[in-house]
Amino acid sequence: MDKVYHFLTLAGIGLYWVLVAGVTLRVVLKRRAVSVSLAWLMVIYIIPVVGVLCYFMFGELNLGRKRAERARVMFQPFGDWFHQLNDCKAHTQDGLGTHISKIDNLCNNRMGIPALCGNTLQLHTTPDSSLRSVINDIEQAKHSIRMVFYIWHPGGLADSVAAALIQAAKRGVAVKVLLDSAGSPTFFRSHWAKMMRGAGIELVEGLEVSPWRIFLRRLDLRQHRKIIAIDDEVAYTGSMNMVDPAFFKQNSGVGQWIDIMVRIEGPTVNVLSAIHCWDWEVETGDRTLPVHPDCQIDIPQDSKPIQVVPSGPGMPDQLIGQVLTLAMHQAERSVTITTPYFVPSADLLETLKTTAQRGVTVDLIIPKHNDSLMVQWASRAFYSELLNAGVKIHEFDGGLLHTKSVVIDELFCLVGTVNMDMRSLWLNFEVTLAVEDPIFTEQMNQLQHSYMLHSEIIDSAQWQQRSLYHRFFERLFYLFNPLL
Repeated sequence: MDKVYHFLTLAGIGLYWVLVAGVTLRVVLKRRAVSVSLAWLMVIYIIPVVGVLCYFMFGELNLGRKRAERARVMFQPFGDWFHQLNDCKAHTQDGLGTHISKIDNLCNNRMGIPALCGNTLQLHTTPDSSLRSVINDIEQAKHSIRMVFYIWHPGGLADSVAAALIQAAKRGVAVKVLLDSAGSPTFFRSHWAKMMRGAGIELVEGLEVSPWRIFLRRLDLRQHRKIIAIDDEVAYTGSMNMVDPAFFKQNSGVGQWIDIMVRIEGPTVNVLSAIHCWDWEVETGDRTLPVHPDCQIDIPQDSKPIQVVPSGPGMPDQLIGQVLTLAMHQAERSVTITTPYFVPSADLLETLKTTAQRGVTVDLIIPKHNDSLMVQWASRAFYSELLNAGVKIHEFDGGLLHTKSVVIDELFCLVGTVNMDMRSLWLNFEVTLAVEDPIFTEQMNQLQHSYMLHSEIIDSAQWQQRSLYHRFFERLFYLFNPLL
């Protein structure tokens, strides 16, 4: 019997090391950032068995066979739809300024999406303003409502939005709602999900979380976009999930979430609607492309362009990351960034440092208290390097600052769903707007400065005096930063 146990032990050890060797070879042969590969090798070797399982679950960008095949087949028809926007009067090279023209070239060449003029923007900076505006537009809807969100959490004005959708469906409006499975479990268990489906709303649980799918699809791949499109005439996007912060994560110890939403009218609405249609087809297989915008409209000379920049599996790799890098390289005077989760890639870190080192004022505003302790420690591991390069770091102490925004030279801005971490820039379904509108950008600039007034700026000399305890945990979670 002892010989049998001895044999099984040796066989198990041998099998495990063959498995480790195979996974190591796979990690090494994958073409990706060296820091990511090293981080995974560290996890695999330091945490026996569990490390290998983690790699199978989270190590590769695996959308799943069925969704991946849909995305492959979809790319051409959606690409044709996007390319036709280049013939629209809303896309004119004469209307593109210095900052957005290069971004237009990049997005047009990689995805076929051009920057479009003729839009009007409204910035909502409070949850009450955002949600009441959404409710009002839903109540005016005549034909269609499309929504996609990472989180929908019942309570407060979020319930009023759900009630408005039910009433819209009852009067004949076609309502399609796509919610991420991991982000919205409370909503799918609530009575609202049953009531909405009972009213005829098509409610879909995106990227369903299931233990049976562990080896079929990467479980932490999430639908992180926030889009509302109503009658292809009005759209919303921004950082805010479908939640009322007064009823959301009240026991997390970080305060209420601070978010923005942007209300849009004009040709860009149709593009955001098409992004929703893309997500809907990836998840369900059903294709319902929106109409093209009215291309015979006269575009005012002072109507500045908007570039919609989507990213995610099936779309061009790292498109939003490229736009972010390109925007910062064009900065001449200032770059101001707000992000709740700051765990940059090596390339993004170097871009930030280089921008500051060439004399551009770089302000980074992040929350002092984060709902992810690992991210909070990992973020601080970059402070010394950034401070030495001349970047000013502001820790916001008025709640969980969840706004994702970049303002360049107080003339151009990026707003959307994208965090400055590997997950957003490489993995999730995301969307951002590149906006070259002086009035809107000035509003964003003023908002960012209001965040700074409620922040504590990190003093470089004092930061160097922090305890060994803090340094240890910073370095520990820094090692895992490509995986956060």
